[in-house]
Amino acid sequence: MSQSVVIDKEAAPAAGGKLRGHPWLTLLTVAVGVMMVALDGTVVAIANPAIQSDLKASPADIQWVTSGYLLALAVFLITAGKIGDRFGHKSTFLVGAVGFAATSAAIGFAGSIQQVIFYRVLQGLFGALLQPAALGLLRGAFPADKLNMAIGIWGGVIGASTAAGPIVGGLLVEHVNWESVFFINIPVGIVAVVLGLLILKDVRSEKSAKSFDIPGIVLLSGAMFMLVWGIIKAPTWGWGDPATLLFLGGAVLALVLFAVWQNFAKEPLIPLALFRSVPLSAGTLLMVLMAFAFFGGIFFVTFYLQNVHGMAPVDAGVHLLPMTGMMIVGAPVAGFLIGKVGPRIPIVGGMLLTTGAMLGMSTLDIHSGNGVMSLWFLLMGLGLSPVMVGATEVIVGNAPMELAGVAGGLQQAAMQVGGSLGTAVLGAVMASKVTSVLPGKWAATGVPFPTGEQGEQLKQLAQLGIAPPMPAGTPAQVTTGIADAVHSSFVSGMGVAFTVASIVALAAAGLGLLTKRGANETGPAVHI
Repeated sequence: MSQSVVIDKEAAPAAGGKLRGHPWLTLLTVAVGVMMVALDGTVVAIANPAIQSDLKASPADIQWVTSGYLLALAVFLITAGKIGDRFGHKSTFLVGAVGFAATSAAIGFAGSIQQVIFYRVLQGLFGALLQPAALGLLRGAFPADKLNMAIGIWGGVIGASTAAGPIVGGLLVEHVNWESVFFINIPVGIVAVVLGLLILKDVRSEKSAKSFDIPGIVLLSGAMFMLVWGIIKAPTWGWGDPATLLFLGGAVLALVLFAVWQNFAKEPLIPLALFRSVPLSAGTLLMVLMAFAFFGGIFFVTFYLQNVHGMAPVDAGVHLLPMTGMMIVGAPVAGFLIGKVGPRIPIVGGMLLTTGAMLGMSTLDIHSGNGVMSLWFLLMGLGLSPVMVGATEVIVGNAPMELAGVAGGLQQAAMQVGGSLGTAVLGAVMASKVTSVLPGKWAATGVPFPTGEQGEQLKQLAQLGIAPPMPAGTPAQVTTGIADAVHSSFVSGMGVAFTVASIVALAAAGLGLLTKRGANETGPAVHI
């Protein structure tokens, strides 16, 4: 479907070697910016144990270092996409890059876990501006016959950055400090801004909305917030608690009101006709389920490697190399393959491999060797690559040009909502299992399990795989037995969590059957 666009003479794709507006240089520029956001999704995971130890954070607090960031992204991404469609994707991208770098610096200088969480939320808001703007810029810079390849490479950069996070984080935490995990975004952000000013041409469609659907923004943002907040807090409040039900019920009500309002809004935030595309709808839900399984699972792996196996941060990153390596290599290959055969086969095959990897991860125990771990990490990286690349092409390619920003926001919002839900739900599943089995395993050592507040603190530590220090003079046999009890309880919880993740991944494979190549690709669409 061809889209009506306006192309300014100065804004046309560069010819004769000029930098400004050059398609491949545009790809390079947006890749640098989005790399920060993707890297931050996993680089922090390897730093979480160090942050927890240094700032004396509780398990709930340290979970919010990840969940707060993902929550802000989830709530704001679609609105951020609309901002790009309305005011231009170049300006939106530059504001996001500056803000992301600035909030990263603020996190590095934070002196408490509360400050870290606060600035992580702000960081997520600026990150939300970057991602849909990047996709909008790509839609405008590339002709139809090159767009699939460009989106594949862009998705490969995200996959590689996501995969490289644990290694980069491990090196920085071990050889510098956890703050450096955030300080590294400052030079990257500066490079993104400089390249953006020199290279990017603004992109917007002639048909893009001229006003904002304020009621729609409020309803959708409120629904997203209540949904993610309710699920994150449910393990603390209880799933049947009135507060939990209030937030989850409020999210459903707000979504219903949002859907009704979109039929009456003059320029709706998300035209519901967008979801008449079965591939786009399937691709969106696929992203939710994929991120649920991946981000929810990877949250536990870093604690398993560091606290159960006693690895240093960089060693934990190295042990994840089979996964990260396969994602780095597999993402560009997946982009090429999807360009040849379409996204359906690679996506379904990738999610089936991911399902197998999740089932394999559920079988790990406190004595699992490197070979077994490497096998499952390798399969996970190989499986995720075509999914991250292919789902992006499905969602953005099946949306009209004037909704390129909204589609980009929808794609990323699906990933962040899935990640938030995965971390929260799998965290709750794991906490329930650890809490139920720890007292019995502890008592088997011959030492009675403490009651009251001390017992609750031990259960919280066990949810992170941390064995408590024993008093001086405690027999080595008892110390070892208690450490094994804590670690085996943690692994039991992790096994249940990965089993649930594998079921979700299998459902995602089924959705992959409904995907197909985008039908609405268009050539350069630029307006200044």
